[in-house]
Amino acid sequence: MRRLCSYAAIVISVSMAVLTCARAADPGFQKWLQELWPQAQALGVSRATFDAATRALEPDLTLPDLDLPGREGAPPRGQAEFVQTPADYIRETTIAHLAEQAKKLAAEHARTLAAIEQQFGVPGNILLAIWGRETAFGGYKLPKNAVTVLATQGYYGRRKDFFRQEFLYALKMLDEGHVKLADMRSSWGGAMGLTQFLPSEFYKYAVDFDGDSKKDIWRSVPDALASAAQQLVGKGWQRGTRWAYEARAPQGVDCTIAVPEVTRPLGEWLGQGFALAYGRKPAPAELSQPASLLLPEGTYGPAFLTLKNYYVIKEYNFSDLYVLFVGHLSDRISDSRPFETPWSKNTQLRTAQVETMQRTLTKLGLYKDKVDGKAGMLTRAALGAYQKANRLKIDCWPTAAVLDDMQKRAARN
Repeated sequence: MRRLCSYAAIVISVSMAVLTCARAADPGFQKWLQELWPQAQALGVSRATFDAATRALEPDLTLPDLDLPGREGAPPRGQAEFVQTPADYIRETTIAHLAEQAKKLAAEHARTLAAIEQQFGVPGNILLAIWGRETAFGGYKLPKNAVTVLATQGYYGRRKDFFRQEFLYALKMLDEGHVKLADMRSSWGGAMGLTQFLPSEFYKYAVDFDGDSKKDIWRSVPDALASAAQQLVGKGWQRGTRWAYEARAPQGVDCTIAVPEVTRPLGEWLGQGFALAYGRKPAPAELSQPASLLLPEGTYGPAFLTLKNYYVIKEYNFSDLYVLFVGHLSDRISDSRPFETPWSKNTQLRTAQVETMQRTLTKLGLYKDKVDGKAGMLTRAALGAYQKANRLKIDCWPTAAVLDDMQKRAARN
């Protein structure tokens, strides 16, 4: 291994290869692993399981979001160079393909889905959409070993305490025989199974729904979907309420109010000129439910009136684009119509350019969230506030025109 590393250092890149080799043999990582034994033992993990899982375990330094010496100030690995627009993430071709697959699976698992909805109150289409988004209905094979991922993130990651605990729960899962080490495949973040569960979520929410005395989120569709349903319920899912409604916003809508903190009863939004797409009719009970406005692309593209279940799905994966993908896919399983208002074809800005905007907005006191180069809700609202204050076109979207204005003002000051 040393010879291979030295050769790579000469042929490819001296600094990078030497750094990689040095870290691969990091004695601190092995020491950290062994120091976890008392905590694993306290969770009921046997010494034999602990040794089998940690023997010859080496960190995976290709993972994103690691806090490594020499990478200070660098963007996290895997971060997109450009701002990902909704049209990029929610591709119509992908949605249509998954919806067709989901229709067949809905028929195949109709009895199971009906039983899950009766018990948990979560519609089958929502669960199918999560399954489709997470692993393409099991067609996507998770690329990483979960134990390696969780150990690496626990030692080198930016959320060490969180992932250390997940690593310990992963060992507990192995010890109790829920899954074999070779089958413990995961995403780069350590989530496993058909619907992507972290180990702690497995212990909170996993369900044996097929009655075989096993909680098998890897191979059993009933168990995986019922577990996802129980997790949504645990996060506050409201039975009989939609996730959101696509809506047509009235002319001149103030895009700066499109934040979760501004809520009004759904019926009040409709009384103020918002119209639901395709003439959809909300259930009478929904009219009194609190809703907030979502403008994922500022004043471009579709608008949404989001109910509480929108934020419950967001707890499953903290991304508005993820929720829009899952919610829209769930609709498309029983309704083939696309978004009534199409996404725009706005030019994408680089992530670094949006970070520059966020720093400027922070200095001006308009933005108080993290600088991550993503055009999230709070960034969009802050941009709208900046546009208002400087008499620019108010669209709540990171455009080249706004960046140019910021740079010119900075140059004058």
